[in-house]
Amino acid sequence: MSTVLFTGYPGFLGSALLPLVLDKRPDARALCVVQDRFLPLAHKRLGEQVREHPTLEGRVDLVVGDITASGLGLDEVPDDVTEVFHLAAVYDLAVPAELAYRVNVEGTRHVLDLCESSPNLQRLQYVSTCYVSGTHSGVFREDQLDTGQSFLNHYEHTKFEAERLVREAIAEGMPATVYRPGIVVGDATTGDTQKFDGPYMIARFLMKQPRYAAFPQVTDPDAIKMCLVPRDFVVGAIDQLSTMEVSVGKTYSLSDPEPPSIREIVDTFGALLDKDILWIRMPLRFTQVVVGLPGVEKLVGFPEEALAYLSHPTVYDTTNTTTDLAGTGLQCPPFADYAPTMVEFLKLHPEISSAAMV
Repeated sequence: MSTVLFTGYPGFLGSALLPLVLDKRPDARALCVVQDRFLPLAHKRLGEQVREHPTLEGRVDLVVGDITASGLGLDEVPDDVTEVFHLAAVYDLAVPAELAYRVNVEGTRHVLDLCESSPNLQRLQYVSTCYVSGTHSGVFREDQLDTGQSFLNHYEHTKFEAERLVREAIAEGMPATVYRPGIVVGDATTGDTQKFDGPYMIARFLMKQPRYAAFPQVTDPDAIKMCLVPRDFVVGAIDQLSTMEVSVGKTYSLSDPEPPSIREIVDTFGALLDKDILWIRMPLRFTQVVVGLPGVEKLVGFPEEALAYLSHPTVYDTTNTTTDLAGTGLQCPPFADYAPTMVEFLKLHPEISSAAMV
């Protein structure tokens, strides 16, 4: 029996991906590296998943470790590790530079070191983000990385540096695949999600407004697209592509090939929440200053650092993804199809916050 090593469990994507991966690998077991503070949650989630997927019984080991430590903080790594799924990262736009670098860059370096020292490694499956594009203007291709772009925050920059390390390892012969999800929202069918960030902040902002809801127009809302993608498509695509020989050495943009515009998103949420949208022209910098004032961010429910994505200039090419998934039945659903599910789940779960697992 071979071992598939996971980082990022029991996170949002890792939790959903684990049973899919083991289902396709009936002769494998999973070794999930979990920070000590998240071990109780990991045991709880695994118990739930075993009840839902009985074939997981006895095939998943949870071990305390930390990707920021050499060797991932493990006493030993089994020699039969054939595959590594590296999902652990800090997914937070406001993350401090030191923490982002330690987790996203150094953590990835430690994972690559482990892969190099694993004698039976067949593949590294690395989860990056579309937003390694930074402020790149126009179409950002899957084979591109460094286009001279700047970055809006330490999250983007450190994920860029981490992907650079993975690409260097690929160039040196490591069998690996890079996946770049867009802004991941809840399951398209159930709405299930672990946090309300990204477009949920727009919906929450509108929920606080009266019937005639004012929304800041910081740029042309018809020209700017938002790179949304539901979780079930992301994990389904990774699960499928991870077993295909054609995907070795490739990068995949896991996002909507026809992304919604800012106007489409705001108007759709407005209709679902019974709001009439009043677009108010406001310069981006002025809007950021206002939202950054004491108490304003909490009042409107929209963080200052997220406002820049209302004028984000990048469109993501998905050629590799759409080509290699053709015929599998997997495709990203349009935003209009799952927006009602997002809003309904948001209404039913006021206890969920926008906080990331760190």
